[in-house]
Amino acid sequence: MKTWLWTAALAGTLLLGACKKNSPGTGTPTAPGSTAGLTDKVVTDKLTLPWEVLWGPDNKLWITERGGKISNVDPATGAITVIATLSDVVSRGEGGLLGMVLHPDFTTTPEVFVAYNYDKNGTYTKKIVKFTYSGGTLINPVVLIDNIPAANIHNGTRLAISPDKKLFITSGDAAAASRAQDKNNPAGKIQRINLDGSIPADNPTAGSPVWSYGHRNPQGLVFVGDRLYSSEHGNSTDDEVNIIQKGRNFGWPNVEGLCNTDAEKAFCSVNDVAEPIQIWTPTIAPSGIDYYNKDAIPQWKGSLLLAVLKDSELLQLKLNTAGTAVEAVHTFYKGKYGRMRDVAISPAGKVYIITSNGSNDRLIEVSGK
Repeated sequence: MKTWLWTAALAGTLLLGACKKNSPGTGTPTAPGSTAGLTDKVVTDKLTLPWEVLWGPDNKLWITERGGKISNVDPATGAITVIATLSDVVSRGEGGLLGMVLHPDFTTTPEVFVAYNYDKNGTYTKKIVKFTYSGGTLINPVVLIDNIPAANIHNGTRLAISPDKKLFITSGDAAAASRAQDKNNPAGKIQRINLDGSIPADNPTAGSPVWSYGHRNPQGLVFVGDRLYSSEHGNSTDDEVNIIQKGRNFGWPNVEGLCNTDAEKAFCSVNDVAEPIQIWTPTIAPSGIDYYNKDAIPQWKGSLLLAVLKDSELLQLKLNTAGTAVEAVHTFYKGKYGRMRDVAISPAGKVYIITSNGSNDRLIEVSGK
């Protein structure tokens, strides 16, 4: 889960085989989930285009807003405390201040990792910056990686730290689909670096941060056991949930969703393409994900929870025991709160969702009755 305390094992290479055939979900109508055992409430409605929500070691929700603000929110009172406003953030279209993650040993190593877009000599660009949290604010910025293409659309960007303390970064194709298949271009990739910005010796290609490629616009990322799951926006068809694997090609733009047309089958066979475990056509616009494995809401245990933008809902993706397939999909709060951007889970099992409607965006708490 996306809390500061990581309990998952290292995300290693999951060799499911090229063009794996796991009978993924096909986006057929989802069943309405029962809210009989749930209580939902608005914690605050004073956010503006929030992107990331995390449960912090201070028992607060840490939130980024695309305009450049990092805050924490008291879940009991809804009080918002601004931690920092990053002056060089440039919010343009879907860009701005995006992903954030806290060091897994935050109490002894109070580091905050953020990803944001800025203007670099007239070119819209993304960088990953590490800050130190001290005295209630962020100090000592260190740029870990720079020169990731950015655009008004398709920026990614979600961050996650693996149990062996590697930083994973999702990046969209930045509105140029051909970048996704170019291993020398950081757009359309999931990258993996050390927490000091250096490149791990066991990355797929020596000296390269690229971990996987062929991505269009992945906006969700979470570790579950020894697996790394990502949610990804499709084009006009085939939104996806993928299990991310070392060195694998995820197909875009040559493959959308499954390897099921003649051209796609040929490309998949030659290029070791990994298929998604869940797809949606028509598209729903999936964004942030987290993994629920608490007892507080028993019906959600063993599920990915997915915040959905276009279809304005929270989806429960019940995983099979092995974690390799989605057994069922249930929808919650469809249309009630508008576009949902990200989701986080507290140690006590409460679920927090942020919306992405514009001004007066909300932080919502869902708990078991």
